[in-house]
Amino acid sequence: MPDMLITRMLPDAVLAAARSFASVTVREEETPLTPAEAHAAMQAYDVVIPTLGDGFRAEAFEGGPFRCRGLANFGVGYNHIDAPAAAAAGVAVTNTPGAVTDATADIALTLMLMVCRRAGEGERMVRAGRWTGWQPTQMLGLHMTGKTLGIVGMGRIGKAIAARAHNGFGMDVVFYNRSPVPDPGVPARRLDTLHEVMGAADVVVLAVPATAETHHLIDAGALSAMKSGGRLVNIARGDVVDEAALIEALSAGRIAGAGLDVYEFEPKVPEALMAMENVVLLPHLGTAALEVREAMGLMAVENARALLEGRTPPNPV
Repeated sequence: MPDMLITRMLPDAVLAAARSFASVTVREEETPLTPAEAHAAMQAYDVVIPTLGDGFRAEAFEGGPFRCRGLANFGVGYNHIDAPAAAAAGVAVTNTPGAVTDATADIALTLMLMVCRRAGEGERMVRAGRWTGWQPTQMLGLHMTGKTLGIVGMGRIGKAIAARAHNGFGMDVVFYNRSPVPDPGVPARRLDTLHEVMGAADVVVLAVPATAETHHLIDAGALSAMKSGGRLVNIARGDVVDEAALIEALSAGRIAGAGLDVYEFEPKVPEALMAMENVVLLPHLGTAALEVREAMGLMAVENARALLEGRTPPNPV
């Protein structure tokens, strides 16, 4: 049997599928894979299923040729893998698109509602025993129905968010996307610039992939273009946002709040963000539902099987 490394514990159904055709080693540590471990995996295993917390940077692919035929990434985002370096070393890279779409869109709506309706703040009030009962002017937030949603990145996930917001809440949708979007799925207007979308929206949701071009896409300038009552939601990758600029904009009251599922230096979350009542912080829950993680894992396993059998994998990147 070929040897497979899985860098984090995955659901039982996924492990069973992998063990049906490979000798599987599951890394027990929950800490990120070190550069030395990544390089060693290239020599020791026929295929690796890594997760977003386990980097395969350029140095992992130095000194080949390698035994490893491919990295069957568990997740749609693969910014933790230097794909050009992998390709140059003859190591294929795959991902799991589609499986994550609905779950990630659901978390976007969760964050939108929480930051607009001050749900996190309200729960903390109740838990702390500070709630004195219903009052007509207590905890007034933003009514989402009928407001304008701005989506940055109108791919699969962006379209799923737009559908939920428009069909469920009657929100007007504007979006920014570098390439044309022939069918956004709902009535939506593509604006010419990022800053136009930031300025037009009551709530801005980021749904772009993490690439060199999107690093700090949301910087001080983009944040300054937002309405003073605007809320920012990030379910993409943490480094799409200049976290220091976001903290400054929130501290100065230039925007009304933020809902974050990802962080620039994850898992580190700045104390300044944790201290803000108008910020909702989730622990990267985007795909955290059992059936979704199983679907992702089974897709990754099928990609790995294809790589081992010399077939074109279903989801090459």
